[in-house]
Amino acid sequence: MAQNSMRDIRRRIKSVRNTAQITKAMEMVAAAKLRRVQDAVQQSKPYLSKMQEMLANLSLSARLVKHPLLAVRPVRRIGYLVITADRGLAGPYNAQVVRAAMQEFGKRDKGSYAIYTVGKRGRNFFQRRGLPIAAEVVDLPDTPTYHSVRHLAENIVAAYEREEFDELYFIYNEFINAAVQRPVVRKVLPLASLGENVQGPRRNYLFEPDEESVLAALLPRYAETLVYQAVLDAKASEHAARMNAMGNATDNALELIEKLTLSLNRARQAAITTQIAEIVGGAEALK
Repeated sequence: MAQNSMRDIRRRIKSVRNTAQITKAMEMVAAAKLRRVQDAVQQSKPYLSKMQEMLANLSLSARLVKHPLLAVRPVRRIGYLVITADRGLAGPYNAQVVRAAMQEFGKRDKGSYAIYTVGKRGRNFFQRRGLPIAAEVVDLPDTPTYHSVRHLAENIVAAYEREEFDELYFIYNEFINAAVQRPVVRKVLPLASLGENVQGPRRNYLFEPDEESVLAALLPRYAETLVYQAVLDAKASEHAARMNAMGNATDNALELIEKLTLSLNRARQAAITTQIAEIVGGAEALK
């Protein structure tokens, strides 16, 4: 009986040790993916910052220019871009985003908002609840490129220009650091406040053919870049969340191995004690 018990414990220790090796490998892979996405975020920030600075100065000097992305309209319908992962094993990453999205949807009547999704987890959740999805992107690479989200970004910007909704919000996990990812609901469109944060002396740009034409060409591209930046930020959060989840799983597995090893030692000690008692009892019986 004791031998069977020890055999079961050894089998379980082996199984948990194999699981720990898998989760440790997944943790290291997620850490490598996180570094690559962080590099992509850092590379895209100067472009976005310079475009924002130029558009802010341009919008101040071209106040009379009318563009749909700058127009503040009465809010009848709202667009939401919800960014989740394509798979799980990332702790509360997906649940946080979905919970924040459902809280926002609950504030409005069904049909008064349009949903755009990135990632299978969010898309599947909303589809199961009968919520209509205007457009989606799934199976993004671990380090998304601008091309991988361009079509969705163009669809969102075009829908706003056609006045299919009057405000656009991003809902995703913002990357704070490797240990903290915070769900946010961020208003993106309209871009009416683009020039409000301009500080210091304004730069003078020469535009060809004119300011209005340049603004009309750059504003959609800027809005699309905001979508790409949010997807990169969310991907960094996903990899960090998965790295932390797999690290916690590895720690839990090692802790369980320690407990099982202690149980195995106790069972072995009990078996040895039983055998010694049987030998002593047998020796006494022979006297």
